[in-house]
Amino acid sequence: MKKKAEGNVSTVKPFVLLGFSDLSNLQGFLFGVFIIIYIIIIIGNSLIIILTRLDPALHKPMYFFLANFSLLEICYVSVTLPRMLANLWTQDRSISFLECATQMYFFLMLGATECFLLAVMAYDRYVAICNPLHYPLVMNQKICTQLALGSWTIGIPVQMGLTAQIFSLNFCNSTEINHFFCDTLPVIRLACGDISHHEMFIYVEAMVIVAVPFVLIIISYSKIISTILKLRTVSEKAKGFSTCSSHLLVVILFFGSATIAYLRPKSRHSAGTDKLLSLFYTIVTPMFNPMIYSLRNKDVMAALRKLVFKK
Repeated sequence: MKKKAEGNVSTVKPFVLLGFSDLSNLQGFLFGVFIIIYIIIIIGNSLIIILTRLDPALHKPMYFFLANFSLLEICYVSVTLPRMLANLWTQDRSISFLECATQMYFFLMLGATECFLLAVMAYDRYVAICNPLHYPLVMNQKICTQLALGSWTIGIPVQMGLTAQIFSLNFCNSTEINHFFCDTLPVIRLACGDISHHEMFIYVEAMVIVAVPFVLIIISYSKIISTILKLRTVSEKAKGFSTCSSHLLVVILFFGSATIAYLRPKSRHSAGTDKLLSLFYTIVTPMFNPMIYSLRNKDVMAALRKLVFKK
């Protein structure tokens, strides 16, 4: 893909996030919808963090990782949603070069964290179901802390390098990003000259960040399902599936939408479809995650009832 510069090339001119500017009559409605979603995400995930801290019954590796996941979801949506709300409220869609680069970096870094944290949570379920006698030894506090810390930090150097590479490009006079945040592909398409190798690098990097954790999750769940099917009674099988069904549903929602968004053929890319898919995995999925984990988890519901009645 080639673009020729028309006039002076500038790397400091502010970008413009078009977002949902084509829906001019729905700006107020969209602001109301998205601020309600943001409040739900903050309250729901904060409640899970509070419950896992206060209730001794939830002081287990599974809920330690769940608390990390809830904190991650709050950070993840806070990278994009407040900016989008400000754009809808003020109708000022400009974003500086540095702000755009910062937003992209944290979005990519936290996205990588989510991929690896979901893989760690799958490994936790694998050990709990396939090696229950060794579970307390394998998933001790030190190992859990190291796995969580590794998930949070593993994407930092890779995404920092990718962001620096993208924003070292020369951008043409067109600075309108047809998206609601500074995502990689919409930004890189504003660059001048041949960007095909940069696009290829993004696809390869996405494959590594998404595919490696996903393969680990598939391996874990293949062993989990094999172990559960060998259980003797239906009640034992049902209990085994119930302990990992919430996590599996979250994995399908996140990886499914992210894979379609980033790894589908370029011929099927369109600005409207990209925005809808991005909305799903950046906003809708984090909103549903607390509901999935709380409504489908007896321990979390028991802790919630205990907290409510205590108050």
